[in-house]
Amino acid sequence: MISDGAPGIIAACELVLGRSLRQRCLIHKSRNVLSKISKPDQQAVKDDLWKVFDTTVPELNDIAPGQQRIDAFAAAWEKQYPAAIKSMMTDRESLTPYLRFPIEHHKRIRHSNFIERTFGETRRRVKVIGRFPGETSCVSLVWAVLDRAARGFTMTAVALRTLHDLRRALLDPLTQLRPTTTATVTATADAA
Repeated sequence: MISDGAPGIIAACELVLGRSLRQRCLIHKSRNVLSKISKPDQQAVKDDLWKVFDTTVPELNDIAPGQQRIDAFAAAWEKQYPAAIKSMMTDRESLTPYLRFPIEHHKRIRHSNFIERTFGETRRRVKVIGRFPGETSCVSLVWAVLDRAARGFTMTAVALRTLHDLRRALLDPLTQLRPTTTATVTATADAA
């Protein structure tokens, strides 16, 4: 689930989709952070902020993408802009779930532009039609818009495997095949 900071959406996601990952839209979050930065420093902070989330920045290869980079960014700017860093750190955990997905999907799923663009395109097409003759025609139009938008996602064998493993990890957490209590270990050792 990708969302802005709306508490209602977050609460609904946690209630209905409890096992799903929630990605905080990085564009919305960066706007929130940058709104607390003075004009002269905004470009420098913006550049540093986006380096935190870019997995292709060579000068940051020694710092793993994700929480460690967020901490480094916070340490660099906290003294000058404590309110901005506090804003960023409140959503710290929800800023990096996109890193668990295939790398070729990162730029599309770390913000909600994909979803917002899809809604906008659907609205634009509905205005031309005026009204639908039935539910099937509405669903067909929405499906066509979503199908066209999804063509930007590359699905390689590695990406499919990554998604399959992530789905399994979220829905079916690993369970121990045989319980290892001291009684079991003792019984196994005695039997040998």
